[in-house]
Amino acid sequence: MEAILVSACLRGVPCRFDGRHKGSSEVEAAVTGREVVSFCPEVAGGLVTPRRPAELVGGDGYDVLDGTARVVDDTGRDVTAEFVHGARRALAAARSAGCTEALLMPRSPSCGRGVVHDGSFTGELMPGDGVTAALLERNGIAVRPAPGV
Repeated sequence: MEAILVSACLRGVPCRFDGRHKGSSEVEAAVTGREVVSFCPEVAGGLVTPRRPAELVGGDGYDVLDGTARVVDDTGRDVTAEFVHGARRALAAARSAGCTEALLMPRSPSCGRGVVHDGSFTGELMPGDGVTAALLERNGIAVRPAPGV
């Protein structure tokens, strides 16, 4: 059975920054017949639930990995190290399970694919990927945003 890494919040685990989840029947349908590896990189990186919302500042996840951007919460606290650590742990989990694909939470500073929040904490979006999405893609794991979220 083919394995897929899935954001834990999409599987009903209340690990989002607000202590909620985003589980849905559309997500479950998208992973039917697959071995699912549920993973929350933010929690794995050492952040608590609930936690302050965080956004990418100065670029996207690729820029964070390259050291030219950072992740900060809405109080200005730099949480870049936690996001990078969680991304590395997500990559290790995906590799261990043989995942070639990941289904991740849209718009997230960790998991967003194609579009993320712009760092202004106003709900505005910008093109780009989250830290975990960027690391997975750089390592040959195809990332797609979850349907219907």
